[in-house]
This record gives sequence, C-alpha cells and structure tokens, in this order.
Amino acid sequence: MTMIMKCLDARSVGRTLAVSRGWNSIASRDVLWAPMCEELWKEKAHIPRFTNVRGVSRLAAYSFCIMDSQRIRIMQADLCDHVWEYRFKKTAPAYWRNLDPSWQGTGPPMRRYFHPNGSHTADPTDEVWGGHECTYSIVTGYVSGRIRNHYVRMNRWPQMIISRKPDWSWEMSNNLYCYNSIPDSDKEGGTGPLFPVW
Repeated sequence: MTMIMKCLDARSVGRTLAVSRGWNSIASRDVLWAPMCEELWKEKAHIPRFTNVRGVSRLAAYSFCIMDSQRIRIMQADLCDHVWEYRFKKTAPAYWRNLDPSWQGTGPPMRRYFHPNGSHTADPTDEVWGGHECTYSIVTGYVSGRIRNHYVRMNRWPQMIISRKPDWSWEMSNNLYCYNSIPDSDKEGGTGPLFPVW
C-alpha cells in the first residue's frame, strides 16, 4: 500500500486518511509526506516556522503550509523575519523616483527592515531614507468577528494594502510605494509566526 500511495498526489493520499484506522496509519507516514513537502516547498519564497518544529509530522507540516499560504493577515513576525525591497510607483512624485536606483537603472531596489520594537530602518547609504525616525503599525479592524480591514502604516503615510503572492511572498503597497518580501526559503528555522491567527 505504501508503494502504491507513493504514486498518488497529495490530495489522493489525503482522501485515504478517512477510509479506516488501518489506511490512516499508512497514509499519514512521513515516508509519504516528506517528498510531498519537498515538492510543495519548491520555488516558494518563505517556509513557515511551524514546519521546523521538532516532532511535527510531515502530514501536519504539509497541511499547515496549505492553510498558511492562504493567510493574508500579516503579523509582526512576518515583517521582522524578512528583508524587504522598496521602490516608488509611477504615481509618486518625479523627484522621489529620481532618488530610486531601480527607476534610474543605477542599482537594485532599495531595502527596508522592520524591527520587533516597532521601528523601521534602511541601509546607511540609502539617499531616500535620510536618517529620519520611522515607526510602523499593523492595523486590523473587525466586524462581527470577521476581518473588515487590515493594513500596515508607516508613520502617517497612506496605509498599505497587503497581498500574498503564489510563491508565498508578501507585498504591501499604496499609491506611492511598494514593499516586497525578499525570498528566504533557506532561512534556518523558517519564518513567520509559529501559530498564526487566520
């Protein structure tokens, strides 16, 4: 049965879990789910921290990743675990775009860093940054127990809408600028909150 199940896809193996206790004990083995996890994680930008917890089965890791990939509520751990590319949009003033090396073709996009104490920094040579003090906040509004709005705000700048890409990376943007998390799937221990709230 194990050899046959190795020829099936994850959805098909998952369905056999409910057949009986005997089928479940075979279909939940790490020997089946470890290669499926490896396949799932290929070309993904970020691998959730939960998958590296000692004792977590590969079935649980796979299931968790599928659920986490649908999460669009960003947490502080997500912000702080990644380095972010920062660039201005076409709608930003020309004098800002002129300072952006990715617009001028003189270098890669600028980088930004979020810190657990609520601060936000840039590289020392960043001309746009200018050494000013910057803080961030994550705002989540609820109505009847469901998320109504969710965004990140830097100082008093316009709020940034949050989205998730198919490669599990994050994007935050408003009408002036955009943040994109830089892929770091090889980061030891994984990234993001250990048990996020969906």
